[in-house]
Parts: sequence; C-alpha cells; structure tokens
Amino acid sequence: MTSARRAAVELGLAVAAAVGCLVSWLAANSTVDVAPVLDSEPATTSISYYPPLLALALALATVAGVLTVLAVARLRRR
Repeated sequence: MTSARRAAVELGLAVAAAVGCLVSWLAANSTVDVAPVLDSEPATTSISYYPPLLALALALATVAGVLTVLAVARLRRR
C-alpha cells in the first residue's frame, strides 16, 4: 500500500471517528424536569449527561486526532 493511499485511509477513518464522536456527544445529553424548591416556585429544566457516551465521545475524538496527525505526517514526508 502506498503512503498516499494509507494516508487517505487514515483520514477517512479520522472523519468516521469524528462523526461518531459528534453522534455520541449529541446522544449523551437529555433534558430533565427539576422539581421546584418551594411550592410557589415554577419547575425548571436541566440537562443530564450519560457518562458512558461522553467517554465514548472523548475516546473517538482522541482517535480522530491521532489518525489525523499520522495522516498529515505521512503526507508531508512524501
């Protein structure tokens, strides 16, 4: 496999990992209703995050970054 082709594959995988990171990040949050502190106060909403999906997003972002650096380095050496 040539270095340009390998760099293209690495960039493609980096884009796929970045898309997976975005999807995981968007799926990690949900809006929840928060009960009022006093009876006369209105109810409010808050955002709750699901930790395993946040960890997946972080891991995919790291993979995307590493693959991008490797591909750019491979193309610059060429």
